[in-house]
Amino acid sequence: AEAGGPRGTAPGQQLRALFYALPPAESSFRTVEEVPDYVEKSIPFFITFIGLEFAVSWIQKRKLPGRINDGISSLSLGILSRLPDVLFRSIDLISYIYIWNNYRLFELPWDSPWTWYLTLLGVDFAYYCFHRVSHEVNILWAAHQVHHSSEDYNLFTALRQSVLQKYTSWMFNLPMALFIPPSVFAVHLQFNLLYQFWIHTEVITKLGPLEWILNTPSHHRVHHGRNPYCIDKNYGGTLIIWDRIFGTFEAEDAKVVYGLTHPVNSFDPIMLQLRPLAHIWNTFWATPGFCNKLSVIFKGPGWGPGKPRLGLPEEIPVITGKEVPFNPPVPAYLNCYALVHFAIIVDLYTELLASISMLSQGTVLLRIGFIILSLASFGLLMENRSKAGILEIIRCLVFIGIYKLGYFRSQFSFLSYAYEV
Repeated sequence: AEAGGPRGTAPGQQLRALFYALPPAESSFRTVEEVPDYVEKSIPFFITFIGLEFAVSWIQKRKLPGRINDGISSLSLGILSRLPDVLFRSIDLISYIYIWNNYRLFELPWDSPWTWYLTLLGVDFAYYCFHRVSHEVNILWAAHQVHHSSEDYNLFTALRQSVLQKYTSWMFNLPMALFIPPSVFAVHLQFNLLYQFWIHTEVITKLGPLEWILNTPSHHRVHHGRNPYCIDKNYGGTLIIWDRIFGTFEAEDAKVVYGLTHPVNSFDPIMLQLRPLAHIWNTFWATPGFCNKLSVIFKGPGWGPGKPRLGLPEEIPVITGKEVPFNPPVPAYLNCYALVHFAIIVDLYTELLASISMLSQGTVLLRIGFIILSLASFGLLMENRSKAGILEIIRCLVFIGIYKLGYFRSQFSFLSYAYEV
């Protein structure tokens, strides 16, 4: 290999990619086209680690690390966030390559270890800046809050992502496009994201001296807390050094209660994406004065007329220790039904990813539309909404129609009849 090491993504390499442990010799590429899709190839490892987390949590505490409804909601949001990438190339790469091709000042060598390590720092610092701004600017928080909306904290939560966030994060990476090759950037953009998967867990406590440099499960638990001491802390992606430098670090102390300070109380992935935007819209028109209206959009989520930019700390709800997660009573059979049908949608989604190049745009749009309809229906079922059954009947009839017409197919042909049943 030109970079001095093996190419491709063998299982061992892919596993190490999850922990940012692939050295430059194994993860340097001349062109963007050669860069593997590390995220997609990590799906089997996501599933494996989720299963391992369940086993360890049961051994440690004799309880599972989450709930079916919240887990399906998180996975639904993860699928929803990836659907635009089925149709379009990542806006992060499109914008980066454009700046590189037209405005770069000089070109660092793509196969130099120094370029690799500099990009590691650059991508992580850009993530820190974007992440911090996403908590401190209301319109950006409306997108990012999706990731914080779970009241559980487990590896499912790591997959709970916003559809809209990627359309604001790209600009923070553009300064690197003036000198760092796109192929190197594309690798670290994925590694930074993958590293953040395994830190979303309670089964790992402390990691000793590594806590000083790396973002760890302990540090990230604080970031996901709604305790007053947790708010707006520990923004780092891979490294925790930026928080220590810029004064946003907080060590884990009192038991962390997870979720938003004002919970959304929904498992509907569409509602979780759109309700915060509706809140900003209503607040914008209800707030007097043009400057105040702009402040509603560009100041912190806790801002109001006469308050500091980020709001008043004393207005953050006090944690009593008696908080109960949103968990509507649902019959066990309905949870089982949602779980089975969600598994079918995951199968159809992964088959879509595998066959995208062979499908017409109309077929792709039809499949995406049905997946979105299904995820919304499951969310309403798990909330035990009165109209959920009607929507689910419609969804099942639509499924039968498009499945019979050949617009959907399973990766497992022997399950075709079972799916229809």
